[in-house]
Amino acid sequence: MSLNTYRQLLIVWHSRTGAARQLAEQAEEEALEVLKELGETDQVSIKRLHCDQVQVQDLLDSQAYLFCAPENLGSLSGAMKECLDRLYYEVLDQLNGRPYAGLISAGSDGQGALRQLERICTGWRLELAAPTRIFNFDAQTPEAIQAPKTLSEEQITQAREAGGYLAALLCL
Repeated sequence: MSLNTYRQLLIVWHSRTGAARQLAEQAEEEALEVLKELGETDQVSIKRLHCDQVQVQDLLDSQAYLFCAPENLGSLSGAMKECLDRLYYEVLDQLNGRPYAGLISAGSDGQGALRQLERICTGWRLELAAPTRIFNFDAQTPEAIQAPKTLSEEQITQAREAGGYLAALLCL
């Protein structure tokens, strides 16, 4: 990428219990820190949007993506899936080769959401920049599943690493 080209990282999130929202927020914070350290705040921006707010132009205007969502009943949350479904064909063949990463909050497994996200991104011909991370909250009862979540220090560090890495990629 040319250093004179403006670039944007788009962070798309959905959350019911706060976990995926916190993942997105932590990733954004670290991405901004990396941009400051590299002196790239005038050339690279970070845009964090709830999945309901994402429009075609947001995807087209971005050169990298971070998707943060929960796994619900073995797949991506309905709201995140609806976002990707709604935008899929309008940007098909227009995002080819752009990097992405995913952060999945899960009660126990997360593999179904991971596979679903990676299939969709493969269809868009995005390039996986870092392995999709699953954040397991070991929520097995209805009360634990629906309870507000708080990230551990390790989870915060991992979310921040993903955001910082994608921001740094845009500075190359």
